[in-house]
Amino acid sequence: MRDLRVSFRLDRHNTFEAVRGISFDIPRDATLALVGESGSGKSVTALAILGLLPPENSIVHAGSEVVYGGRNLVGLPTRELRALRGADISMIFQEPMTSLNPVFTVGSQLEEVLRLHRGLSGKAARRRSIELLDEVGIPDPAFKIDAYPSQMSGGQQQRVMIAMAIACEPKLLIADEPTTALDVTIQKQILELIDDLKRRHQMSVLFITHDLAVVGEIADHVVVMRNGEIREQGPARAIFETPRDAYTKALLQCRPRLDRRPTRLPVIDDYMAAGHHGPAHLEERRRGVGAGDPVILEVRNLSKSFFAREGLFGRREFKAVRDVSFTLRKGKTLGLVGESGSGKTTVGLTLMRLHEATGGEVLFEGRDILRMSEAEFMAYKRRIQIIFQNPYASLNPRFTVGQILTEPMMIHRIGSSTQERTDLAFEMLAKVGLPEVSFYKYPHEFSGGQRQRIAIARCLTLRPDILICDESVSALDVSVQAQVLNLLQDLQDEFRLSYIFISHDLAVVKYLSDQVMVMNNGELVEMADADEIYRAPREPYTQRLLAAIPRGWQPARA
Repeated sequence: MRDLRVSFRLDRHNTFEAVRGISFDIPRDATLALVGESGSGKSVTALAILGLLPPENSIVHAGSEVVYGGRNLVGLPTRELRALRGADISMIFQEPMTSLNPVFTVGSQLEEVLRLHRGLSGKAARRRSIELLDEVGIPDPAFKIDAYPSQMSGGQQQRVMIAMAIACEPKLLIADEPTTALDVTIQKQILELIDDLKRRHQMSVLFITHDLAVVGEIADHVVVMRNGEIREQGPARAIFETPRDAYTKALLQCRPRLDRRPTRLPVIDDYMAAGHHGPAHLEERRRGVGAGDPVILEVRNLSKSFFAREGLFGRREFKAVRDVSFTLRKGKTLGLVGESGSGKTTVGLTLMRLHEATGGEVLFEGRDILRMSEAEFMAYKRRIQIIFQNPYASLNPRFTVGQILTEPMMIHRIGSSTQERTDLAFEMLAKVGLPEVSFYKYPHEFSGGQRQRIAIARCLTLRPDILICDESVSALDVSVQAQVLNLLQDLQDEFRLSYIFISHDLAVVKYLSDQVMVMNNGELVEMADADEIYRAPREPYTQRLLAAIPRGWQPARA
């Protein structure tokens, strides 16, 4: 790739340059990682390689070259590009549920690829599709080939996407954030699968991500991008052991580490402001629960079942949470971890009474909130709040930020006047690091990290005692994630908030938690102080989870 420049039309007179003259090579039979935050131009670069940028508003500037097999793919006729896509160059997209057609079985979608590029049809296409599903580790492929995407887990959907991508044995595989929202165990399986397929099929891989811990597990070469430009590139060993650029150093340091817990996580600005030296040394934060810490919430034998119709009159029970018991201490954080389907989110929603419990007790200051009437629970509803995973879906797009913040206060009668509620909203915006002008804007005018700050501010307006964080930082860039984690810690220090922190990211959980509770198949597997459970996990399931955490670059690999 030579001097690639890509712009987008904003209106009749203005354009935005998303990729600014970048150049790099993808070596044969190797993995090159393209790293950077959202908006750095990573995905635009990948789409430009395949000619998939929207023609109505994108401009690939003259002089840009994407050379494959001696041909410049920029400006290549659509028919010739289509012959390359899927056959010589394939792509795994970030979100399999939006990439797989929900109304066709996975088998029919695989067979379509084989029919278009290999000329296979009928039994031959079905047989090859089953072989591909087996190759990517789908259990019982002869049965799963007739399943619809909605009948498969997120990890299985991603494996189907990989099977489609390798169906024609491409020379280059582009993987765009293929593990971002997956559990650590599934993430580890996908990374190992891609690496194994690369070796067996002698492919080159362009791996796009914002997580350098993942890059350290898979990459041979690294290209670091920011604001459409390349900040640094070279062999993975050099990038990880002797990074030259301050931005690269910042990306390496922003993510929580397993071996230490600083009082604050460094953020990008710390490094960019301090040049190549980074922020001053930060003291370690002590975590854990003492016998004298008061209990604010006690959960006894909490259970939740869902029911589905079976036949004409029958119904089938699915036990999502089974007799889970734990205590939450005042001003402390309880981390809740486990794979998808373990019951983590169901516990949080049941505590909020957004799901109706089928058994157990939840004692808040000695009173069982599950047995309260709606009128009685109204006063407690204000004191237990939740931050949902997706800030794009949890904020009303038709409300201004001011309306989003003041409506809950009106419902719970906080503030005696509109002016008092407005003043409190301004105060909460300042707490989460947003300017007052945000009050008058709409959610679509903010980034993902800023929207999550608005969601936190909305909870704070109600002055809660307990905050349930449901995967609230899992989809954020490492630098934005660090900012939100620092904010949560500051708020806990100031208001003595108690957190139930639900996440599949075990490094983040260790950083923020005093205690950790591990769940599997709706049951409590293990619970202990955070440092203890990470140092000496007792249960095999916990050991397997911790073993799957990306460890980043290991010198022994070289």
